[in-house]
Amino acid sequence: MIWKFFLTGMALLAACTFGPGNIQTRHSTDLTQRKVRRIAVLPPPAAEQKKTALGAAPETKAADHDTPALLARFVYASMAPLPNWQIVSESEIREVAQTVSVATEAARIRKLGESVYADAVIVGRVLRYRERVGEQWGAKSPASVAFVLDLVDVRRGDIIWSARFDETQKALSENIFAIGDIKERGIRWLTAEQLLAEGVKKAVAQLHQALYRNAVPAQG
Repeated sequence: MIWKFFLTGMALLAACTFGPGNIQTRHSTDLTQRKVRRIAVLPPPAAEQKKTALGAAPETKAADHDTPALLARFVYASMAPLPNWQIVSESEIREVAQTVSVATEAARIRKLGESVYADAVIVGRVLRYRERVGEQWGAKSPASVAFVLDLVDVRRGDIIWSARFDETQKALSENIFAIGDIKERGIRWLTAEQLLAEGVKKAVAQLHQALYRNAVPAQG
């Protein structure tokens, strides 16, 4: 199981957490020394997508919405424009993934990473995906999303950074800390897809800062 593979790596993560209440991140104490430059965003294997759909809780409409693949697409879209790192193209990952056949998910992650010459791979898991009931100006039930992203060092095979996003949108009157989100969201109820995209963007921004906080900006 992938969890046994990652157990040792998780022990290396720093105990501190960062960010607002809906997102928490941890990283290994030697993250910047790993010199991560080329990163591959791994799509979920077909078997994992099927497992998620069949094993989802009733509130998670995974059978109706391909959330694992959607999460991977949002991660790639958020990472690709940022400087300092090189993100392996989606087409290259798809091509290599078709040729990789291994017994475990841990072996798949490592093999795919090695095949595209990545320093690290980022994998995601959708924990909850509940759609909004109602319209953007008057939802009867808000969208609710939770996911985890892990950055795995290809050479060593351990997790060197991890993020967990968990939010059920609340009205501003219920959550004064939501004031900071108004600039991006406006005063409206998001769909689950919009909430997922926003969470990914926050997580990726924190990963980029953690890896390259002391990097010299590229000259244009």
